[in-house]
Amino acid sequence: RHAPVHIIDYTRPELGTSIAMTGRRSSARQAAKANPSTSLPQSNVSAGAGSKRKASSEAQLKSKRGKKKNGGEQSTIEESMNGEDQNGDAEDVAMKDESELGTRDIANGDATNGAAEDKKDDDGAETARKVEEKTKIEANGGAEAMDEGEKPKENGFDKIMAKEDDEPKNVTNEGTGSKVSTFDNAVENSSEREEAAPSGILEKGIIYFFFRGRVGIEEPNSVNDVARSYIILRPLPHGAKLGEGPIGDAGKNRMLALPKKVLPVSPKDRFMTFVEMTNCSIDEIKERLSSSDYSTKTVGVRHTPAATPIGEGVYAITQTGRDTHLAYILTLPSELDEVQKGIGLRQRGSYFTSAKNPQSSGPANVSLPQGAEYPQEIQHEFGGRGWMPLQPKMLDYENTQFLLIGHKEDALEKAAQPQDEEDQNDDKETPLEEIEKLEGEDEGRVKGLDGDNAIFTDLGLSSKEYPKMQTTW
Repeated sequence: RHAPVHIIDYTRPELGTSIAMTGRRSSARQAAKANPSTSLPQSNVSAGAGSKRKASSEAQLKSKRGKKKNGGEQSTIEESMNGEDQNGDAEDVAMKDESELGTRDIANGDATNGAAEDKKDDDGAETARKVEEKTKIEANGGAEAMDEGEKPKENGFDKIMAKEDDEPKNVTNEGTGSKVSTFDNAVENSSEREEAAPSGILEKGIIYFFFRGRVGIEEPNSVNDVARSYIILRPLPHGAKLGEGPIGDAGKNRMLALPKKVLPVSPKDRFMTFVEMTNCSIDEIKERLSSSDYSTKTVGVRHTPAATPIGEGVYAITQTGRDTHLAYILTLPSELDEVQKGIGLRQRGSYFTSAKNPQSSGPANVSLPQGAEYPQEIQHEFGGRGWMPLQPKMLDYENTQFLLIGHKEDALEKAAQPQDEEDQNDDKETPLEEIEKLEGEDEGRVKGLDGDNAIFTDLGLSSKEYPKMQTTW
């Protein structure tokens, strides 16, 4: 059976009725042919359908035309990690947590080369270093003119440079040419201290923490306003103890860059760190920490602010079993505030350290265009592994890449455990005792340098060119 089809004769409304036909739909078409005047107005139907398909096609075409490819290329520690876009933003590096690998496995070199990034953070404070150096603008000796009422308070270094001493302050015994001399060097060598030094401490020294605001942001108000964080290491002899005065410039300083901006706070945090400068003078570090202007084709001249100090203390690279650690105790600030906590600093902290084999492949956004060029003796120690515990000698080579892996709350105590029975001898200091003793000496030293000003005095930083130590956002 088929439902009846009704055909209405629109041309003869006086009929007022429909003609009912029984049969298939073909019967209706045949009837329409027999009486053309009774067919529906096809032009309206076809026009409606056609316009609907046309609108859909146009929308699809616009959608295709509207698609844009995301740009952004990475290429050096600054160039590859800071590819600049129009907003001055760039990518940061964070090592992805690999649940199948334990912290100890990675630290000891058992991690695969498949470690990858898990986040992309805003950046832009430090665009390509090469471009920046070529286009750097000398702003009247590096400092802008200020009104009398805006002159910053002199810090320890300013006072030293203002004195008219007979002893020149611009040349060190090591010939580094630094304005921080060894004449007032607080470092004293002690044969007794060296004999008591524990074997678990591979290196000790003074550590500084800095960060730099993003392009155009002089005073960061949160971690999002930070572009880069830095660690400066100043190694000391094994038998060194600290007296009064600033740390003399021995020309063996190191500057480490942390693209992630924050420090690891748990074993799940594994952040790549790079050796940006090594065996350098304080003047060379000052130049890298200073502000600069550079030109871009899109937005013209842009300003990179000077780096801001956020902490100072003592450090030790220690070894416990097969693991190595970067342990530290902060001297400045005396109490942690929101900035230090936001960056991940603790009063006493430590990290597992694991160096990357420069001959092993890795994710492009984690690797530098050119890795460290180790001598054969160091390269041989990797034994074909992708990672191995960090050794202090590796930090003497630029582009060394290593992971900082977070500890738990009792990090320092674990990192400073005695290495063997000899370290537990009454004649020997334990690693923890040596680190704490060095920090006690550093605390007395910085008090004599007007507290927070110790950082500026040690590094020869003028208050006219660098911001004071920041503790609050």
